[in-house]
Amino acid sequence: MKDTIVFYPVPAIGHLVSMVELGKLILRHYNQRFSLTVLISGDFNSAAAIDPYIDHVSHTEPSITFHRFPALPKPPSLPPSPTPHPAVVFFESIRLNNPNLLHTLQTISETSSIAALVIDFMCNPAFPVANELNIPLYYYFPTGASFVALMLHIPNLHNQTNKSFRELGNTTVLHIPGLPPIRASQMGPNLLDRNNQVYNMFLDLGMLLLKSSGIIINTIEALEPKAIKAVRNQVPAIFCIGPLVAKPSDQSGAADCLSWLDKQPSRSVMFLCFGSRGVFSVKQIEEIAVGLERSGQRFLWVVKNPPPIEDKSRRLSSISIMDFDLEAVMPKGFLERTRDRGLVVKSWAPQVEVLNRESVGGFVTHCGWNSVLEAVCGGVPMVAWPLYAEQPLNQEVLVEEMRVALPMEAAEEDGFVVAAEVEKRVRMLIESEEGREISKRCREMKEKALSAWAEGGSSGTAFGELAESWNRG
Repeated sequence: MKDTIVFYPVPAIGHLVSMVELGKLILRHYNQRFSLTVLISGDFNSAAAIDPYIDHVSHTEPSITFHRFPALPKPPSLPPSPTPHPAVVFFESIRLNNPNLLHTLQTISETSSIAALVIDFMCNPAFPVANELNIPLYYYFPTGASFVALMLHIPNLHNQTNKSFRELGNTTVLHIPGLPPIRASQMGPNLLDRNNQVYNMFLDLGMLLLKSSGIIINTIEALEPKAIKAVRNQVPAIFCIGPLVAKPSDQSGAADCLSWLDKQPSRSVMFLCFGSRGVFSVKQIEEIAVGLERSGQRFLWVVKNPPPIEDKSRRLSSISIMDFDLEAVMPKGFLERTRDRGLVVKSWAPQVEVLNRESVGGFVTHCGWNSVLEAVCGGVPMVAWPLYAEQPLNQEVLVEEMRVALPMEAAEEDGFVVAAEVEKRVRMLIESEEGREISKRCREMKEKALSAWAEGGSSGTAFGELAESWNRG
């Protein structure tokens, strides 16, 4: 009888895809030893994005079993109150689903031995359930090792001061093992205030990581050696098994932008894309357009529908409207004036395919870790423009530690970027000596990423060690 590995991902497309890619890897190498069950909580507002993906995987990878938890009962009506932070809502949803998790694991245990429960780090409230059932628990991070190093150090930083990182601000430099020096204000929006629930949840995560059976990270030893060493010195076990990069399964509607790229000169096109949830106001879109036009560079730009309320500080949305009036959100005449050297597409482009085109010479990215790995695997240098979550940390690491990106300098108060800055960074990456040095390093890093899964490579070795840690035979 096969042992079962149970996955508990965040029901958000970026996190889910990354963990399922790990599942495919397990089945490809150890199908005779392990079966795989993926648990899905339906209480995070993302069904429209993940349901088609789950259906697709169920048809193409029938060995992966998806199990959906029943919907949680609706809470009683409460008096009007401030809207809670989405992360608070999510963590509370995971906690409330613990009875469902307990019942599901007990049911699986009746017919199969559970070798491990692998949870996304955001599913941290599930830790007590694994502990109660004495099931080995592993944390999965679809982020880089730098973020893990930060999480591990949060309890130490918390005990060193009574002030919030927001209070410490730009004048306080934090020295975290494995990371470049970071200003307190760069700790990311969820960590700035020590008295809010989100901060306390990540503080709890930092402590529980030390009590897990191991940490699995979608990264490469050669990409983050200092951060990985810092993590390895603290936790029971670490397994760096990246790069796990999903290839797009559906290229419908993509032929136009890919064929356009194939007609452009080598390494001449700047690709701008900001993830599945990154959005900009009309004013910010105008600034980007002006900067691109003034730069004189070729570009492929993915533009999402702006938020309905003009708010230049809003850069995150769970809603994506594919069809909207592109002309209406662009400066007058921009599309016509740049048609010979630029292409603007609505909402989506096949990012992995784009980043592997010979004509692409740079990538303006929101610093989401999946996008970072896709750029590294494509050997494409980056302009780092963080929008939310751990992305400000990723920017600092990409620029200062990995040296594979230039920083996009934004206004401190709201993250707004002016046209002159867009023009400057696009020009620098394509034209300057510094940009050429970054491009050279990116091509070298691509070779290291590819060799991680070659015979005797670091990721292949780590993956074998991970499977052995699950082997109860």
